[in-house]
Amino acid sequence: MKQLIQREREAREIRAREADWEFIKSQPPRLRIALEFYVETGDLYVAAKIAGLTVEEFNELRIRAKIPHVS
Repeated sequence: MKQLIQREREAREIRAREADWEFIKSQPPRLRIALEFYVETGDLYVAAKIAGLTVEEFNELRIRAKIPHVS
């Protein structure tokens, strides 16, 4: 269990470090919140729902925001 928590924390740190925060902050509130949620959780499906986008559309936005997909 500790290893899982450690891996999740490391993944969150990588997403946060690599993200283009200027791009994220420039987005409309709904998209900004969804991108921030993704950075924190890595949950693409829920983040897409928050943004009101399909998973594919949100994944494209994630790439533009330079947030890596860390598993």
